[in-house]
Amino acid sequence: MTARHYLKQPARPRRVIARRNGLAGLLLAVVASVLACSPAIAEDTVSPSQIRALKEEIAGIDDWLKDAEKDEGQLEQTLARAERDISRLKKERRALQKKTAEQEAELDELNNKMQQLQDTLHAQREALSAQIRTAWMEGDAPAIKVLLNEIDPQKLARLMTYHEYISRYSLEQLAAFNRTLKALQSTREQVTEAQLDLAQTAASLADRQSALEKQHKARERTLALLKSDISKKRSRRDSLIADRKRLEKLLKEVEAAIADIPTPKESQPFSTLRAKLPWPTRGKVIIGFGENLHGGRLKHNGLLISTSAEAEIKAVHYGRVVFSNWLRGFGLLTIIDHGGGYMSLYGRNSSLLKSPGDWVKAGEPIAIAGDSGQGSGSQLYFEIRYKGKPQNPLKWLGKR
Repeated sequence: MTARHYLKQPARPRRVIARRNGLAGLLLAVVASVLACSPAIAEDTVSPSQIRALKEEIAGIDDWLKDAEKDEGQLEQTLARAERDISRLKKERRALQKKTAEQEAELDELNNKMQQLQDTLHAQREALSAQIRTAWMEGDAPAIKVLLNEIDPQKLARLMTYHEYISRYSLEQLAAFNRTLKALQSTREQVTEAQLDLAQTAASLADRQSALEKQHKARERTLALLKSDISKKRSRRDSLIADRKRLEKLLKEVEAAIADIPTPKESQPFSTLRAKLPWPTRGKVIIGFGENLHGGRLKHNGLLISTSAEAEIKAVHYGRVVFSNWLRGFGLLTIIDHGGGYMSLYGRNSSLLKSPGDWVKAGEPIAIAGDSGQGSGSQLYFEIRYKGKPQNPLKWLGKR
């Protein structure tokens, strides 16, 4: 944007200034406007202490980031341990599931064997019962048949011996079947009990895994929030540093180029008005000078004052407007040079009423309040600087 958009048209012809884009072009316009009124050039008033202060502020945010990155690393290690624990539990659960499946197969095999034994036992019992019924039905028939010479006694004796052997064998076999059946039943009970233990262990492992996974997810959320905070803090740090550098550069170039403004006889020098300056607007101070910015170690260089919508912003002292434009981080900004190295800054306005080169008196409206800087309501950002160094405005403003 060229200088003619910001400078009032002079009443007399002036030297044409080469156009440049952005801040450089604006500064050239400001310099041309001021040099036309005074030949003296102000010295560069940006002190090494300001550079040191800026470095300290940057170091403060770097310290915060260092601690946050350390926390980030610890959280990532904790998450890695949790993932390893979850993996181990999953492995144990798979082993238990495999063992449970093997025991279920063993139990099925035992059940099949028991069923076969029960079937055989049932058949043997039926055969023994048949033998008992046959013996009972025959009763004393063999002896009668011997007396009646219907059967050879020797043959009958052999038959009775065979019958006795068969009965004894059947009883022994039944007893063996019963013992085997009891052993199988005992084994089945042991397998069933082992299965219950495995089921309880598996349930316990599942609970532990579930708890670990919940902790893992919670830590993942915490880590994500921390990463987001770190990203925001880095972005905010970069933005603040860029804003601060832009403002420092602007003040440095303005101070290096403008002539010291002569103070009218009817106006007191700015340096004599400590604790006597009028307030630039009505409103409550919501952020004071020197307060930390965004929880870090960057300090506020001025006051942030809440205002009513469309409130007038007034100059605190006689001086000349040297900057009237939008500046990132400060919104629509007006800077007034009061002479003697003193400047006042008025930021976050919705409208600027003065242009570079305009002379203003104390109490004269220079802007309309707004929120062009941050979008957080109608506010005024106000600074006082001496030779580029921020001063506490509360020590200069009078009582309200």
